[in-house]
Amino acid sequence: MRIITDTYIPFLLEAVRKEWPQVEILSLKPEEIDADSVKDADVLVLRTRTRVNEALLAGSRVRLVCTATIGYDHIDTDWCTANGIRWMSCPGCNAQAVCNYIEEAIEETISNLQSQISNLQSPTIGIVGVGHVGSLVAKMAERKGMKILLNDPPKGIGVSLDEIARNCDIITFHVPLILPPLHGGIEGNFTYHLCDESFLSRCKPDAIIINAARGGVVDEQALLHSGHPFILDTWENEPNLNPAVLAKAERASMHIAGYSVEGKRNASQMCLNAIAEEFDLPLIDISESPYSSEKIGDSAPGWLSRISNSLKANPANFELLRKSYLLREE
Repeated sequence: MRIITDTYIPFLLEAVRKEWPQVEILSLKPEEIDADSVKDADVLVLRTRTRVNEALLAGSRVRLVCTATIGYDHIDTDWCTANGIRWMSCPGCNAQAVCNYIEEAIEETISNLQSQISNLQSPTIGIVGVGHVGSLVAKMAERKGMKILLNDPPKGIGVSLDEIARNCDIITFHVPLILPPLHGGIEGNFTYHLCDESFLSRCKPDAIIINAARGGVVDEQALLHSGHPFILDTWENEPNLNPAVLAKAERASMHIAGYSVEGKRNASQMCLNAIAEEFDLPLIDISESPYSSEKIGDSAPGWLSRISNSLKANPANFELLRKSYLLREE
């Protein structure tokens, strides 16, 4: 049995080598994962940087694809299912880390803008998408005494997007990226450019927009021209950022909102559980896995500002900054 894992997924390589010595595991950089390198693998453990589709998997012996991420829009799930390949994602694995990111983003931005926007003393927050992350953000906002409006039509929760737009001082998005047919998706509800020119035109003039969900949920060109302050962790066309959008952002980061020690550990654990189930292997518990203290990243107040300054100074290094980012403690 052979597993191929993305180099930037922590805990997993060491755990497999120690607990499943009969299993071969190979760690590859995302750019090394291609049709030739995976053809003899049984399992792939990947991140969003690898497109999983017919071009990658046709003719391979892969039986299971694990993405150590919440989102799975980089996987052609229909093709995998049709070809007998099981796939799984890790919903909720880094929800607390993303919630902490939103809390830091709000605190830093309110501190920065409070002289310009008076109602940020007691803001109303609109949370679009009330899944694992959105529900934690709602609890955080309640703890801080904010008024909360929720929007999640698939779950039958909350108010309309129009009411969110008209009433909220802060609007944060926590939905998956679902493309419309024009962009390769299917008929039905989609979230691509959910925050578009029409939505932004109905918002309060100074409403703060936050996107730590997926690039494409927010129309960046519309956002740029709207005049709204905004914070982006996920981007359209990343890692190739629009320099005008980057320059205008109140805070900017390189898709690391969910990068915490516990978030990564949770994702690796969920992937290991899926592999054990699929191939009848003994379960591995990495809950007590050691993590060297010198590898812990910047978690002191103001950490998002420091990340933002670094990214704005080095936008061409988006991927390098992301790969070298040290995990935060929750």
